[in-house]
Amino acid sequence: MQPTPFHASHDREIESLAEFDEIVSKHGSLAQFRVQAIDLTDRSTELLSLDTAGAVFLGCAMDPDAAAKVRAAGALVFPPVPGLPFDPYRGLLHSPDELFERLEAGYEETPDARAYAWFQQTKADGDIFASMLRSIHDDSVSDALDELLVGARVVGVMGGHAMARGTEAYEGAARLGRELARAGFTVATGGGPGAMEAANLGAYAAPFDDGMLAEALELLARAPSFTPSITDWARAAFDVRERWPSGGPSVSIPTWFYGHEPPNAFAAHIAKYFANATREDGLLARSNAGVVFLPGAAGTVQEIFDNATPNYYESRGEPTPMVLVNRAHWTEKHPTWPLLQSLARERAMESRIALVDRIEEAPDALKRLGG
Repeated sequence: MQPTPFHASHDREIESLAEFDEIVSKHGSLAQFRVQAIDLTDRSTELLSLDTAGAVFLGCAMDPDAAAKVRAAGALVFPPVPGLPFDPYRGLLHSPDELFERLEAGYEETPDARAYAWFQQTKADGDIFASMLRSIHDDSVSDALDELLVGARVVGVMGGHAMARGTEAYEGAARLGRELARAGFTVATGGGPGAMEAANLGAYAAPFDDGMLAEALELLARAPSFTPSITDWARAAFDVRERWPSGGPSVSIPTWFYGHEPPNAFAAHIAKYFANATREDGLLARSNAGVVFLPGAAGTVQEIFDNATPNYYESRGEPTPMVLVNRAHWTEKHPTWPLLQSLARERAMESRIALVDRIEEAPDALKRLGG
């Protein structure tokens, strides 16, 4: 039996055991499929009997006899790599529960902290095998992120990690995330603490009444920063999630490059990268409905011009909206706005940039610019 032809590569990817069983039942063949990070030790019968010509198995645990058979039948088999604190071949994005597993024993015991420790060690060693594994992991994450965001209207919310819980600015960022989510946008952030966490929290709060957000903000304020204790900071977030389960979805795109900066627990989908450059460009490129820039320092300034450059050259097509929040911050403390205005003058992006004083003005500005 010949496998059904497919035109989109994503249609050939099998990323869960349930999907594996469905494909086997429907097609009776695994030829040309790509199977990612699934434990197939209980599917030896299928592997021994089905056509696997041209298939690729990425990090799938298999019985030795089954692995030998699929190789002999023309499949490529990349076995799991033992001892890693992450899966380089993952088919799906990270979740907060996955990255913060074993938080009760302290943040240092979580997969997130152990992945950072591995990164630091192997980066110092200059091990080419480790750098290859990091690249494979990041490419797998990008693939999963693209699959997740098909058809989504994504608004990026950028801002500094130093914004403390319990502050007026943090509450404003949370209200922004909630309003964007309620308007049908997918909120995407850099995934860390501060303004990024607040925007993801707001999206999480979108299905609940106003009282929920007020109570959540009060609970979180008891651990205002991820310093001195990431453990206490993260536990406060999980307390909120436990009290109000099944919050609204959003996306965060953090990095292990900034190891001192843990991911926040309010995004349903976490695309965490080793390579910060890939992460930065990917976050901005996927914000197809615009970006809101809250007050920040060097990292946020970099993100503004990382976003301005393709808008200036129109290298990604029509320029996307850019809304900077807090006039004093962006004209006096870090005078980014005058340069952005200068770059935009007499170009298509000129009608796609705005500076507003208050965070409450950002959604209307985004709408006015075409987001």
